[in-house]
Amino acid sequence: MKNGFKTEIDDAKKIFRDPILLTTIILVILSLLIFIVWPLYDVFKESFLTQNGSITLKYYKQVLSQTETKKVLANTLILGIFVSLVSTAIGFLFAYADAYIKIKFKKMFSILTILPIVSPPFALAMSFIMLFGQRGFITYNILHMKNANIYGFTGLATVQILTFFPVAYLVLAGLLKQIDPSYEEAARNMGASRGYIFKTITLPLLKPGIANAFLLVFIQSVADFGNAMVIGGNFTTLAAKTYLQAMGNYDLKGGTALATILLSISILMFVVQKYWVGNKSYVTVTGKPSRQRDYITEKSITVPVQGLCFAICIFIMVLYVLIPYGSFVNLWGIDYTPTLKHYKYITSLGVKPIIDTTILSLIAMPITGILGMIIAFLIVKKKFLGRRAVEFVSMLSMAVPGTAIGMGYILAYNKEPLILTGTSIIIILAFIFRSMPVGIRSGVASLQQIDSAIEEAAQDLGANSFKVFTSVTIPLIKSAFFSGLVYSFVRSMTAVSAVIFLVSANYNLLTVTIMSQVDVGRIGVAAGYSTILIIIVLIVVGIMKFLLSKIGITTSTREA
Repeated sequence: MKNGFKTEIDDAKKIFRDPILLTTIILVILSLLIFIVWPLYDVFKESFLTQNGSITLKYYKQVLSQTETKKVLANTLILGIFVSLVSTAIGFLFAYADAYIKIKFKKMFSILTILPIVSPPFALAMSFIMLFGQRGFITYNILHMKNANIYGFTGLATVQILTFFPVAYLVLAGLLKQIDPSYEEAARNMGASRGYIFKTITLPLLKPGIANAFLLVFIQSVADFGNAMVIGGNFTTLAAKTYLQAMGNYDLKGGTALATILLSISILMFVVQKYWVGNKSYVTVTGKPSRQRDYITEKSITVPVQGLCFAICIFIMVLYVLIPYGSFVNLWGIDYTPTLKHYKYITSLGVKPIIDTTILSLIAMPITGILGMIIAFLIVKKKFLGRRAVEFVSMLSMAVPGTAIGMGYILAYNKEPLILTGTSIIIILAFIFRSMPVGIRSGVASLQQIDSAIEEAAQDLGANSFKVFTSVTIPLIKSAFFSGLVYSFVRSMTAVSAVIFLVSANYNLLTVTIMSQVDVGRIGVAAGYSTILIIIVLIVVGIMKFLLSKIGITTSTREA
């Protein structure tokens, strides 16, 4: 106990002897308190205070006494569990096919993981309506169904599964590739069947990973706002209900109560995922696999798995191809004559949302990347009082639903001492602190692989923390740093749930504009805006990757 206390005192003395490090820690803690904790606290506080400032539970009683709220809460949980189960199963199928089975088209898997990132979060919902809606190409033109209705649980669940299963795939593919094949081969040599090996060796090793993937998808599903608004129909979820209560019914108090309930569910799942499931051992303790795995080649396994994976890939590709195609036809579902009228309408309406979104995302990008790497550096390489709290809070916005963050920003920065409502700064801040956790996670993973002796040697030679960070640490983790930059730009360009509260007459954003066009039934215009957004993202990311490759840096949105 005494030794632990003495160590903490020694660590504190080291920090106080380094004013740059001390200042950095203080600034990081202040930024997290002001731009993450304060807005969430304001949402929580607002739900418990009456207009005259007294504490009350009446807003919770009001919303929870409504039959509709109970139904919405049940909807959210049922949807989250169902989507997580199916997404994890499909993600596992793709991950197992990638790591264990000799099949073609594996490169398509990596494309699938990037498409949901570079497109608007409700892009698949829009395409799904174009295929299966009342005027859908399949339902109306091919099947001649006059009253097709894909709005509600079926449509929303399908779209969420197709959007979020790549999350489960990424988690599980990495873990499956780490399993040493020698264990399975030893069992095969002793006469065990593939099914028995899968049941007794592979699956037990992956149980924590499967639980991790399930919880990650669950967090994404319950927080999903865009798809719920576009294709949810009468099947309302908490994320959509929170927005409708606050902005549609002008009931901010009721909205904050709903946001707090949604926030509680998401944070609980985040804590379970990060600190319980996340700390469990996933794979064998032998480190990296001793040699390359021999892929499964039996046709009884490869043919059905390849057929199923290929069918899902093709279906998703068709949905994404429909977005640009839909922007070039006269009237979807009725007249498929090629036209440029939707783009002419976009031009006449004004390209301000396109310019605003691109510029604000570019401004947020370097700030997000630098701040993310600084926080990762402090978490991994420095010991100070409150380090665990800094890690938790900095990663928290990954789990916090965008509707809760957006509402918190409106409440926190609409009054003294920090009035930011209606400015570009509030949107940039939302971009930064929503995208930052991925950069931190990427930075932490890279920093943990660097021997601390390298940095300690630089410090022993007289370098301060700033010099060590800029001249030793950053060059060693440059790939993770620039991957974080690329991801933060993409995430900012496609953000909707948080920023829908923050747009104003001065600053409008592409995703919000797309959603408003879908709401009024202008699918062609929405598809045109979506196509422009995807093209901008691909061009900027392509330019960045090209420039970085020239100086020997590789980046991967997938890794980020």
